[in-house]
Amino acid sequence: MLRVERYVFRTAAYAFLAGLTALTGIVWVTQALRQVDLLTNKGQSLLVFLSLTGLTTPSLVAIIAPVALFVGVLYSLNKLNGDSELVVMSAAGISPARLLRPFLVLFTMVFALVAALYVEVMPWSFDAIETLSAFVRADFIANFARPGAFNELTSGFIFHFRDRGPDGSLRGVFIQDRRDPTHITTYISEVGKTITRDGETYLVLSKGTYQRPESSGDSAIVTFDDYAIDLSQFMHRGDVVKRPRERSTAELLTYNANDEQARKMAGRFRSELTDRFASPLYAFAAGLIGFAALGEARTTRQGRGVAIAVAILIFVALRMLGVAVTSLAVSDLRAVILAWALPIGASILCLDSILGGPVKRALADARRRIAARRT
Repeated sequence: MLRVERYVFRTAAYAFLAGLTALTGIVWVTQALRQVDLLTNKGQSLLVFLSLTGLTTPSLVAIIAPVALFVGVLYSLNKLNGDSELVVMSAAGISPARLLRPFLVLFTMVFALVAALYVEVMPWSFDAIETLSAFVRADFIANFARPGAFNELTSGFIFHFRDRGPDGSLRGVFIQDRRDPTHITTYISEVGKTITRDGETYLVLSKGTYQRPESSGDSAIVTFDDYAIDLSQFMHRGDVVKRPRERSTAELLTYNANDEQARKMAGRFRSELTDRFASPLYAFAAGLIGFAALGEARTTRQGRGVAIAVAILIFVALRMLGVAVTSLAVSDLRAVILAWALPIGASILCLDSILGGPVKRALADARRRIAARRT
């Protein structure tokens, strides 16, 4: 790249990085505040808190990066024009296509970053969040649950014990799992004790009963001397099918069509794959929309506020429409094509506007004919 192109690239890249850091930090703080109960109520360490909240960072960066790129392009072009640098570049013979080159390099880098996050990093982080959440809940039952209180560890799951014995055992244990309203299970035990084996935490109940409803409308009550519950599995991991967002891209592409659970979620798999592969394209759409709005040199007397407002409206509408179409892909295969067409079509139209392609010439001719008729 020429020196002027490197200068333009640095200006846009610094603006993008500043916007990405600021926006990600703000959103991360709001998300982290929702997890403060890990420290205050569930007795977890600062390391666990930072690990759980830090695992949300890839998804935040992936979502915010196109927005930060859009803002960065608008800021850098407005700054270059405000300092009359765009006017000087235009007078020196630098065409819009030449000025676009350093921006395209930045767009490609952001696209690669977002694609890597969507395809590889985000599925891993979501799966790690679920695993760590299960550990936190199991550890809470074992060590930090308050005696005499009915603790709702997750929606519909109640845990209670009367007090702790001298040996650390739990006395008067009551557990009710109402997460599935059609299969409510209740455990009552005189004594409970937590043990760890092969990295898994178990709650061993002694001298108790568990009750569950039968299809006939009656309840089955089973008496047991000892009953072990895998706490992490019971809370989320083993008995619940992994959600599409927690599966790797390879798993989504090669799921077993003979698997009943996979067939039920085929639409969700399609929607998730569409989101992972189409969303990175918004990096190009966002940058090109911003460049199409402000890439042309103007004097300081020519207002740019209208152009900025129109660009913001177009980008927001495009991104919201993309989210809606991706959701529709669960039930409608045609939405997959539209999800790809939106960012690609917007990018092509913006390039046509920047480079003076056939669409822009046709619109200019139409405006001239309308003006001629009015006169």
